[in-house]
Amino acid sequence: MGEVAQLKKEVEELKNKIEAARKAVADTTMDAAASGVAAAPRIQPRARRTLKGHTAKIYALYWALDNKHMISGSQDGKLIIWDTHAGNLANCVPLKSAWVMTVSFSPSAGLVASGGLDNMCTIYNVSAEKPKTVRELDGHDGYVACARFLNETEILTASGDQTCGLWDIETGKQKVQFLNHVGDCMCVALSPDQNSFISGACDSLAKLWDIRDGKCKQTFKGHSSDVNTIAFFPSGNAVITGSDDCTLRMMDLRADQEVICYQNPSPTAGVTSVALSLSGRLIFAGYDDFNCNIWDSLKGEKVGVLSGHDNRVSCTGIPSDGLCVSTGSWDSFLKVWN
Repeated sequence: MGEVAQLKKEVEELKNKIEAARKAVADTTMDAAASGVAAAPRIQPRARRTLKGHTAKIYALYWALDNKHMISGSQDGKLIIWDTHAGNLANCVPLKSAWVMTVSFSPSAGLVASGGLDNMCTIYNVSAEKPKTVRELDGHDGYVACARFLNETEILTASGDQTCGLWDIETGKQKVQFLNHVGDCMCVALSPDQNSFISGACDSLAKLWDIRDGKCKQTFKGHSSDVNTIAFFPSGNAVITGSDDCTLRMMDLRADQEVICYQNPSPTAGVTSVALSLSGRLIFAGYDDFNCNIWDSLKGEKVGVLSGHDNRVSCTGIPSDGLCVSTGSWDSFLKVWN
């Protein structure tokens, strides 16, 4: 037997051992664990505001920690900062490249980040009246699909070059490169303690990373297509993944495996985005079929639908006070619901 064949056999044996260990700890099901909990009631939030200002497809949105301001990025080449209380445009950042895929606020909301098909993550200072470019983080060999601030000086990026990166904003240099995916990295989510993050990619896998040592700690499988979106539960013990395979899945970090799958009876639309209520009981998921479905995370049942967009719901978000949910769409509009 050749050396490569021997190694392949060894890998298969190790995979089988991991599966056996996972099965050994799978001593219950979500159905059984949640049997004593009452089902969530039907929920039908209304669209309280429709934010109009973009003239092309909206690809991303993100809430500031003040629960008032929200940023959106569109292929019209603009980032718009909205005052959601008044329903007005508060600031506008013109982009060098219109092909934006991600936007984010820093914790202070003084900085914003955008990334896209220009392979860069660009940081802007928006605390002054006129936005100013602070840094262009140029080091990925593929598009930047997602960017999330850790603090005012560090940011995490996911890229089509199959890597994630941790950057020092002040020096503009990549501090850590996270290598393990074998497909384009599409999304990242920071854990509540900010010591780790989870990534989703086109290899259909989700991976948990330790930011401190740069190593991959866990790999979650179950999806059969690209993982487009990912979010941590408030407890930090589980994550929700959404995929082009039309499913959402809850992955439990302690059990090291999927514990429940959320899927329409006749699935035809891929999941584009996901946001969780403050308690984690409700999952708001944007779909290709122009709707945002609301799922009961414990029972796996659909308890509501946000319907009102005329094209794909590309992004969803919930502010830190949990009082509303926002959706952005390819129809060029944003809606705020509660």
